[in-house]
Amino acid sequence: MLWDQRKDRNEAAAPAAALADAGQIFPTKALRKFLANLTSRESPVLMDLGPVVGSNVTFFGERLGCKIILEDLFGDLDRYPKNTEVPFAEYLKTRLKHEAGSVDGILCWNFFDYLDLPSAQALSASLTKLLRPEGTVLAFFTTVGAADTRFSKYVILDEDSVKQRAYSSGGKKQTSFQNRDIIRMFEGLKVAESFLLKTNIREFLFRKPNI
Repeated sequence: MLWDQRKDRNEAAAPAAALADAGQIFPTKALRKFLANLTSRESPVLMDLGPVVGSNVTFFGERLGCKIILEDLFGDLDRYPKNTEVPFAEYLKTRLKHEAGSVDGILCWNFFDYLDLPSAQALSASLTKLLRPEGTVLAFFTTVGAADTRFSKYVILDEDSVKQRAYSSGGKKQTSFQNRDIIRMFEGLKVAESFLLKTNIREFLFRKPNI
């Protein structure tokens, strides 16, 4: 969906203490590369898997003049019933209802950190189908998983830095995937860039070959 005002209600429902968090600034090396790839495309379509961040919408609109599709998968996972017989992996297989090959760039942020392997594989397969040839996926992966970590939303400050702010009050277990597992998830895409940062974050930029 395009910038949907329903997403704002997710933020309003979160505890004030969580949203009041001033946030922590982190460097990013892959974001600049991601932007450069989208800049080279005419009227690109960008998908963001995180919650609505108004300043990010403005940032991409001014830089790229792009169409932005906002899909808050963090909110989906936060609300997903714990006792359901349907695994989240099955839910993810049909969650993104967009035409195949219709998106130029996808921002995953650190969503994969909160998924088990089957869910991560289901999502990456879906994203690969959505991506146009030469399109790119940007994803952050932790190198040190945590047992109880709050979701974050990422506020872009500039091409080289983002601010990570608390998004929800409840904690979720993080998974630290090995490099080989991450690359296998995105079968059909090529690793365009990979950076290991001092913040215990691995940034991956995947590109879909033009076959």
